[in-house]
Amino acid sequence: MPTESLDARTHHALSGISRVAILELLRSSDEPLDVPALAARVGLHPSTVRSHLDRLVAVGLAVESVEARSRPGRPRLLYSAAAPVGEVPDDSYRLLAGVLAGSLAASGNSGVTAATAAGRNWGSELVQRGDARPAADSAAGSAADSGPAAPVDGGTATLRVVEILDEIGFAPKLQVPGPGHTAGTDPAPTVIELHRCPFLDVATENSDVVCSVHRGLMEGALERLHAPAVSVRLEPFARPGVCLAHLTRAVEAS
Repeated sequence: MPTESLDARTHHALSGISRVAILELLRSSDEPLDVPALAARVGLHPSTVRSHLDRLVAVGLAVESVEARSRPGRPRLLYSAAAPVGEVPDDSYRLLAGVLAGSLAASGNSGVTAATAAGRNWGSELVQRGDARPAADSAAGSAADSGPAAPVDGGTATLRVVEILDEIGFAPKLQVPGPGHTAGTDPAPTVIELHRCPFLDVATENSDVVCSVHRGLMEGALERLHAPAVSVRLEPFARPGVCLAHLTRAVEAS
């Protein structure tokens, strides 16, 4: 039997991660959501979201319903989680994420590489979808239609990464450079505190894979933004309940 290519494993990993993110949104929402709302929040094309929803409904993790409306127009299809998280002993989305992470971890270095690549694709796509949204400053507003995003400076890129991390549930906080840094010297490494890991239970057992996805996500976002060369290092569980992401300009590492 031919061995599955790395590109195929990356595609499967990214698909699984996206599906888990959609399921997490459904489980955390107080009301059913339609495809456009989900697509806007996870940064995926509506047709891709619809495909993931079909799979979640087919396996019983999500429920599809038709909007009840009295006004003219075609009713929307709405989606909700099949059961509240608190009523599921072995939470289904964590089980799905665990299976995905465990499969990649079993592949050793190639699994970590695939997880990083999946994260990079995810981060790049989130920037692309975000740039397509209307904004007061539209310098990069048409990036998704015209190709790669316009280059941005390091500070702007960092703030965009923090925004993306917040959107997907990390509750990030940007640290202020310490008093030891002297103005006029090379910029101090930027540190982003991550106060909530959306896949904490999975990360405790497969931290290499899960952290690789998250590191790749930041790398992919920075690359998509054409930010100055930056290396990303994750420090899992640097203190109770908090992981640290260290963003260092390449010139500092030389």
